[in-house]
Amino acid sequence: MTRRIRKAVFPVAGLGTRFLPATKANPKEMLPVVDKPLIQYAAEEAVKAGIETLIFVTGRNKRSIPDHFDKAYELETELKAKGKHEQLKQVREILPNGVTAVYMRQSEALGLGHAVLCAEPIVGDEPFAVILADDLIDDPEGKGCLAQMVAQYDSEVASMLGVQRVPREHTDRYGIVASEAVRDRLSRVNGIVEKPSPEEAPSTLGVVGRYILNPSIFNKLRQTRPGAGGEIQLTDAIAALMRDEPVFAYEFQGTRYDCGDKLGYLQATVDYGLKHAELGAAFREYLGRVADEFGASR
Repeated sequence: MTRRIRKAVFPVAGLGTRFLPATKANPKEMLPVVDKPLIQYAAEEAVKAGIETLIFVTGRNKRSIPDHFDKAYELETELKAKGKHEQLKQVREILPNGVTAVYMRQSEALGLGHAVLCAEPIVGDEPFAVILADDLIDDPEGKGCLAQMVAQYDSEVASMLGVQRVPREHTDRYGIVASEAVRDRLSRVNGIVEKPSPEEAPSTLGVVGRYILNPSIFNKLRQTRPGAGGEIQLTDAIAALMRDEPVFAYEFQGTRYDCGDKLGYLQATVDYGLKHAELGAAFREYLGRVADEFGASR
């Protein structure tokens, strides 16, 4: 019998050094794309997929994340008094009714695998999702990447990795899977290599920041030896899991923005700005003027 995916883990303890000095005191997950922080986009995607418990694995200097999802009595009172009902609705719906936020502390930066392992007391013996807020994924059909993956999990009842085709010259930035096609967009993984050179990469299917994992991954994580920098790699634990049970790769529909990278973050800001209901038309006009001025100056 299929077990519902009710919990999602958000590893948010990273230092965000690529965005310094902006992230010196503010988590990278709180960087805004137009008018919402990255972590809210990730949480909304999880809720669309039926997630009921959001598990944030945090570190030092991350207080703004629980503050963002907490109730803001003073702000709500002021918005209500000033008749700003739409903004009041937005603030109140950041954490929808029926959805719970839980916070765990990752005391040391020991890698993504260790962050996932920190969530075991809350996850328990259930399948669960992992979402990296750095990877902002825009699904034009509105379902969301994780909802697509949940549907695949319901069919296969096996761990799922979100993957996308990447340029071969960029394989050294991703975990790359070797796999056999099962049906459209779905393949069974028979190997995974962390950041291989283009010459050694078994394919161009790169793992991005979406996973659905069976709870058996926790035993594999406990048995995984730390690698470079003393970190426990989730990729290594998944490779070990494959020896005991099937693992699938799902090539999701949608556009991924690598918002852990400055260029990817700027691209997301422009694209989301262009389709923003309130600002889109004016922003498009502005970009048109900028393009004209740039062309005239060349």
